[in-house]
Amino acid sequence: MKLTRLFFLPLLLVLAACASAPDPEPTAAPEPTDVPTETPTDIPPTDAPEPTDPPATEAPAEETTETEENTAAQSGEDCTPSTGQIATSYWEKTNWCLASVDFAEFFSGGPPPDGIPPIDAPEFVTTSEANSWIAPNEPVISVEIDGDVRAYPLQILTWHEIVNDEVGGVPVTVTFCPLCNSAITFDRRVDGEVLDFGTSGNLRNSDLVMYDRQTESWWQQFTGEALVGDYTGTTLTFVPSQIVGWQEFRTTFPEAKVLSRETGHARDYGRNPYAGYDNINASPFLFDGDIDGRLPAMARVATVDLNDETVAYTFDALEANNAVNDSIGDTDVVVFWAGGANSALGASQIAEAEDVGSTAIYNRNIDGQLLTFSANGDGSFTDAETGSTWNIFGAATAGDLAGSQLDQVVSFEHFWFSWAAFQPETRVYEG
Repeated sequence: MKLTRLFFLPLLLVLAACASAPDPEPTAAPEPTDVPTETPTDIPPTDAPEPTDPPATEAPAEETTETEENTAAQSGEDCTPSTGQIATSYWEKTNWCLASVDFAEFFSGGPPPDGIPPIDAPEFVTTSEANSWIAPNEPVISVEIDGDVRAYPLQILTWHEIVNDEVGGVPVTVTFCPLCNSAITFDRRVDGEVLDFGTSGNLRNSDLVMYDRQTESWWQQFTGEALVGDYTGTTLTFVPSQIVGWQEFRTTFPEAKVLSRETGHARDYGRNPYAGYDNINASPFLFDGDIDGRLPAMARVATVDLNDETVAYTFDALEANNAVNDSIGDTDVVVFWAGGANSALGASQIAEAEDVGSTAIYNRNIDGQLLTFSANGDGSFTDAETGSTWNIFGAATAGDLAGSQLDQVVSFEHFWFSWAAFQPETRVYEG
């Protein structure tokens, strides 16, 4: 079915009010109703004046070939898009002559570029310090590179969406799109250059469109692909990460670093400005595509793209089984689900939201041995072959394989509508 943008005007009115002063105190969001067209009515305030026409965003590129767009650029032709759905006045560097999608697919989400401010100089605290303001079941994004483990609380990312950081010596961009419930981490190096990413203010398929400050190319958060600008056609490298509950994270990694609330911006961290958005009967915001009717639009799925096959595992099936042994192409995988992680998009206070659990996908071959997993009912897992015990992070904590680590498969959690929009041929696992 086609979904209309019924709440676009009210959203712009909210943004206009927010933009009248820098870093205003956000207003309380109303509790959700059962109306199918429910959308967020209290989004993060902006740090920039409201544009007179809606803003556009980013896209980097990799190798370019001789195309009509290149020819137009060389001839001096003005390629600036004329669609009224996005503003072009913000973008002084963007090469409009290079684009891989129709500009009509972009919509302004309301804020101007960096109106939802990314965190460019993140500060960190210890797990002991963070424990005073993160509730046990609050969700955090866990990222580990070369022994450097960090947590990015969604109570912060919900308000900023992007953190430009360096983990284990690797420049990364940690991102979260609340409208798609998509937490994705990227290596932000392209052809030897480190890019800095911001929020463009635009959406495509309801998903965050980022931009790099070096070329002002526009990038799709969902795929990591540059869609507009000099980097068109380039795809960022995914960095494995996962959403887990705070209690599980701090217990497993007591020496980890935790993103601090000292961001340089006044935000009501801990409050969810999208209260009720994850209602299973809700409709996605600013989404014009057809909903794949195999699942409700807002159903939660753990997703993977591997061996030329895409798969979505419903949270309902994962919660019922806790451990799903599967094969994707010639790769044997296990999908873990464990409770202890609240929704970041449900209750007004994330600490009081529903426990929706967390997921992770691993290759279940280790040292040439294929393992078959089952859940223990306490958030841990056991393999039938050795009787070893494993945690949600894929580490063996007891048994013959204690100290071993499963290889993580790049996977992410999304709302179904967004995954299906980008991956319509996906296989759905429902148990």
